[in-house]
Amino acid sequence: MIVLALDTAGIDCAAALYDSETGRVLAEVCETIGKGHAERLMAMIDEALAASGLVLADLDRVAVTVGPGSFTGIRVGVAAARGLALALGIEAVGVTTLAVLAAIHRETGADQPVFVAMDAKRGEVYAQVFAADGAVLSEPVELAIADAEALPARYGAAVAGSGAPLLAGAAEGSGPDHFSIAHVARLGADLQPGAARPKPLYLRAPDAKPQTGFALSRA
Repeated sequence: MIVLALDTAGIDCAAALYDSETGRVLAEVCETIGKGHAERLMAMIDEALAASGLVLADLDRVAVTVGPGSFTGIRVGVAAARGLALALGIEAVGVTTLAVLAAIHRETGADQPVFVAMDAKRGEVYAQVFAADGAVLSEPVELAIADAEALPARYGAAVAGSGAPLLAGAAEGSGPDHFSIAHVARLGADLQPGAARPKPLYLRAPDAKPQTGFALSRA
């Protein structure tokens, strides 16, 4: 299966082609851009395709990060993945950033659960617990740091992610969560056929809210 993997959930913008039969990443393009994912993503897909020697018709699946992360960036990636899948008649699947960070932690050889905590700013973290084999042990949530501090011990879990220093009492997290787009591709390829279409995973309501009292009367 040839998988196109996309990541626009954070400060990185990335695309990769992955062959699940051989376990090889055929091509990957990644830039740390912060903002402007919408302007860059499609060109990066073209670059990855050209580098791999493939064309869109060769794709069997599109995998995309669905968050938590940047509100706008997530929408860009999910819209692109769903649009491509619809046009090509293939499947699109979503991979959470929390699951990616858990997978990276498993590569260290750890044989215990992992409490993934992403720095959500404002004294909060995005968090989820995964078993040593990757099974989900809790739902993804937004938690105050004070509420999250005791949870790793409850699960007997190690802590991973940019929020780990915060749970240890540090004043700041470890910075943006970076990861290789290859991890997204592998997780996306491993999902069972028929998985739900990707949709944004927003654990915090948007800051922008509709104003009230300014509606114009209709003629």
